[in-house]
Parts: sequence; C-alpha cells; structure tokens
Amino acid sequence: MAASMASQAAARRLRAATSKHILLDKLKCTWLNPRRWLNLQEYQSKKLMQDSGVAVQRFYVAHTASEALEAAKRLKAKEIVLKAQILAGGRGKGVFDSGLKGGVHLIKDPAVVGELAKKMLGFNLTTKQTPKEGVKVKTVMVAEALDISRETYFAILMDRACNGPVMVGSPQGGMDIEEVAASNPELIFKEVIDIFKGVQDDQALRMAANLGFKGPLQRQAADQIKRLYDLFLKVDATQVEVNPFGETPEGQVVCFDAKINFDDNAEFRQKSVFAMDDMSESDPTEMEAAKWDLKYIGMDGNIACFVNGAGLAMATCDIIDLHGGKPANFLDLGGGVKERQVYEAFKLLTADPKVEAILVNIFGGIVNCAIIANGITKACRELELKVPLVVRLEGTNVHEAKRILTESGLPITAAEDLDDAAKKAVAAIRK
Repeated sequence: MAASMASQAAARRLRAATSKHILLDKLKCTWLNPRRWLNLQEYQSKKLMQDSGVAVQRFYVAHTASEALEAAKRLKAKEIVLKAQILAGGRGKGVFDSGLKGGVHLIKDPAVVGELAKKMLGFNLTTKQTPKEGVKVKTVMVAEALDISRETYFAILMDRACNGPVMVGSPQGGMDIEEVAASNPELIFKEVIDIFKGVQDDQALRMAANLGFKGPLQRQAADQIKRLYDLFLKVDATQVEVNPFGETPEGQVVCFDAKINFDDNAEFRQKSVFAMDDMSESDPTEMEAAKWDLKYIGMDGNIACFVNGAGLAMATCDIIDLHGGKPANFLDLGGGVKERQVYEAFKLLTADPKVEAILVNIFGGIVNCAIIANGITKACRELELKVPLVVRLEGTNVHEAKRILTESGLPITAAEDLDDAAKKAVAAIRK
C-alpha cells in the first residue's frame, strides 16, 4: 500500500530531523547523513572553518543595527552581504513582519547596512521552511561579498559502504547534488579516504582536477580539501558539505557556504562545539521529548500515536488515516525503554489540546511489554487521563502486560491488532 499523506508528512519531518539517504548507484556510494541534533547558525560553521585555516569570506556578527553598521565600516569591502541568521533555508526569498523583503541583501554603501539591520533584528522572518509566524531574527552576519566566477560542489562524509570517510565532488556546484546525481552521474567523483593515512596529496590534487580547477588554482583547491578534512576529524563531523566551493575572478578558492553535521555521540569531547547549539528555534515539545530519548514530531490531527519504531509509527499514522482519522503526532519510543519514559511520553501527549484520543501500538522485541503496561497505568492515574485510550500490545511478556492493564481497573480499550486499534481509536473520537 502506498504511503498516505499522513505518513509522508511524518517521513519528511523525520528525515529533516534525523537522516537522509542518497544512493549514487553507479558509484556504489551510499550517502548517509546521521541524525543531526546539533544545529549551528551559518556564522558558527564559518567560524569553525576559519579556525581550521579554511578560506571563507571575511565576516562579523552583529546583534544590533549599530553593531551591523560598525561591522560594515570595518570590512572596507567594495560590496557587503547582510544575512539574517536563522536555522531555515530560503532566507533570500523570505519576508519580515517589518515589511522588509529578503533575509539576504547585497549592499555597496555601508551606511545602508544599519538601516536594513533595523528592519531585520527583532522581527520575524518567514521562509518556506519556517512556521507560518516565522522566526525572530536576533543576529545578522555582515560579510564581504565576493564574486564567484565558477561554482563546484565538495563534501566529506562517513560512508558505511566504504567503512569510513569519503570525498564526493562535482564541477556542477551551486545546485542540489541529488539533481546532478540523477541527471549527470558522470559528473560525480568519489575518493575513499584511508582513515589511518588521511587525505593524500595525489587524492586531493585528483579531486581538485575533477572539480575543474586548473593551474595554480588546482594546488590551492587541494590545500583547501586537506584543511576541510582536518576540520572533519577535529570536530567529529559526520559530514562537511561545501556548496558552492568556488573560485573568484581574483584567483582565490573560497568555501562560500557550508553545512556541518556532527556525531552527537562525540558531545563529551566536543563540549565547546555543542555549547554553540542554538535551541531557541527548536519546537519546545520536541526538545522536551529529546530529553527523554523520545522522537516526537507534531502533526495536525487529533489521535495521538504512541509507538516503538519509526516504521511502525508511520504504519500507525497510515492506518489511522485509512480509517478516516488524523494522527496528532509521530512519537517513537524506541528500544531499551523505562517506565519513566512512558510516563513522560503521556505527559507530552496529554499536554496537546488537539488530542482527543491516544493509540498505543507496541511490538515488544527488545521492549518488554510489561514495562510499557506499568508506565501506562502509572501515567493514567497520576495524570488523570481524560481522553479515550486504545492499547495494542504484542511480543515480549505480552501476557503479563495484558494482565497488568486488565487488573488496573482503568478505562483502557484493548485491541487485537493494528487495524482493530485504529478502528477503535477513530470510533472513540466520533462518539
């Protein structure tokens, strides 16, 4: 059965919050972006690159209009780019509630920077990737604008198929690499990196040549490639993606824009990097869920889903939709669950005013159904649950779990299978 609109929406949100897979079949390269907990603003990523000797535009950060004006004067550049700093794409075409159009502006007169910054800072910027109300801009980046005579694409990432890091590049920069892989796969170049030896000179020069750099620029590009790999190792990155990795008319190789993904398991040794995490734009419910190792994505319906496993969660969203209901969320409990997590999950679900019923769908493998049952009964009593609750349990220790639920005396509706559970949950909100 094709995925419904509900599970497609959940999948899009899940991919944005967790992982992204691109298969470059002809190159036998699997592209994996592991879950990205750490979100850095553009200027923070540029600072990390700058500290590793990677060539980036000169820039300053400002929090007030007067700071932005002073930064523009200090740059002494022919042209300046002023960028609103939020964690959403499409800033250039965004609109501020101050009336200003565009979160990215090219300016020749430094005096104009202050006036534009006044209309950015403290105002909400709405783009295709922000909520409807937009995101408040608290910081702007004032940078030297450089001309780009040619754009290429370059990335270093962890690749399971190669058991380590891989360089991927294309002379077709400034556009989605997925589009290049689909339309011109011969323009995607790959170099497997020996984790013990690092990027070798011949590899870096070969990649630079494949990206179309010629003469002195080829050596310069190879040097930047090696510096990017040093950064990749230094910050425990899972990916460093530079697009565009370009050259200027003056003969400079510059990393114009970059996205860095980090291994969240390395937080204990990357404290200074993780301390930069800007969580002000994160959804409060998703942040609270993450504290308890729960994966939560809010949706527009009224039937809350409490499930273990992303695939099962999407199937649950689908079958609710199939029976005429609308899922209120995507909540994945995962494995190794504790009673406290079940309790906290119920707190999140019941705090949503849209929720009119809760559907619990657990398939116990490494998850012990009895632990789930104990958590459910505790939550129902302490939170004084007032909405209908439908529970479907299967797997490890399920008989004990069903006994716990039955003997609790709580108004819990048992379901035999997922289809039955979805029907009962939809029926509950129609009474």
